[in-house]
Amino acid sequence: MSRFRLMDVFAGCGGMTRGFLDTGEFDPVFAVEADHDAAETYRVNFGGHVEEKPIEEVNRFPLVDVVIGGPPCQGFSPLNRDAVGLDRRDLWRQYLKALEQASPRAFVMENVPELLSSQEYEQFKIEVDRLDYETDADILNAADFGVPQRRRRAIVIGLKDGRVGWPEKTHGDPSSKEVQAGEKAPWMTFREAVKGLPDEPDGRNWHRPRNPRPESIRRYEAVPPDGGNRFQMQEKLESDGLGHLVPRCWRNKPSGTADVFGRLWWDRPSLTIRTEFFKPEKGRYLHPAEHRPITVREAARLQSFDDDFLFPEDQSMTSVAKQIGNAVPPALAKVIAASVVRSLDGGAATL
Repeated sequence: MSRFRLMDVFAGCGGMTRGFLDTGEFDPVFAVEADHDAAETYRVNFGGHVEEKPIEEVNRFPLVDVVIGGPPCQGFSPLNRDAVGLDRRDLWRQYLKALEQASPRAFVMENVPELLSSQEYEQFKIEVDRLDYETDADILNAADFGVPQRRRRAIVIGLKDGRVGWPEKTHGDPSSKEVQAGEKAPWMTFREAVKGLPDEPDGRNWHRPRNPRPESIRRYEAVPPDGGNRFQMQEKLESDGLGHLVPRCWRNKPSGTADVFGRLWWDRPSLTIRTEFFKPEKGRYLHPAEHRPITVREAARLQSFDDDFLFPEDQSMTSVAKQIGNAVPPALAKVIAASVVRSLDGGAATL
């Protein structure tokens, strides 16, 4: 049986391609990614069929069976208080252009949940209906499918023939009835994700954190293990006579999110891994016990990247972290891919 020809637009480093490839049912034949480092990472892992350019500059998209990809999400994200990327909200039109030219039997689009309530998505649905796609959308939590991370994302699936099917959840909250009854596995945890990695980062295969300043390390030490937060850190520093280490903005704001400068839990999934996970001031990114942020390799595992997925060593930590934070977790992409295959009229490729 022939395998499905796959195109990945807005490919990033290739997390979504990795998941589809892992089903054994797809051959990636074309990808496009504007970021140089992300395109290079894709190339190292999947081959030279990636075009490194803005999607607007692609002359012609080839015929394929399935198109995947996620247009930039900054314009839709609730965290985007500075309105970064609003000019890119219309890039869904380039995704539509790819569908028109490639004529796939199916497509999968990924984005933040807010996409589904946007005017752009309403317009997109009108256009893909014109192309004779039956579409359906849902918000999936990656943790429900074996990813050690609570990450909610909008998934849109379109089919030209057949009905859209969705993967069944395999994991759940340990306190849920399904898990208690043995019908689902408990969510994967941080402890399971990092098993085998030394607590003291050895620098190998990106198992290294940002190099913090001494005052930062003192702050880390004041955060209690296994879920501690910044409020507890402030109390500890002040009681130890080190109140000067508490940033003024925090001292003047005694309320707010506890995730900033918080520790992850050993026996829970991580929270959403974003592009600056190596900075604990950006979220709950401190190791559960060690006095450091999580390493790049730990973050890659929390995104379900296997250790054999290569991130070039000559790239910067900032760049690799951006690629990891922007990626679709391969394990989530794999179950979506398997569901797409089941929906494609028995799984016979046509091209």
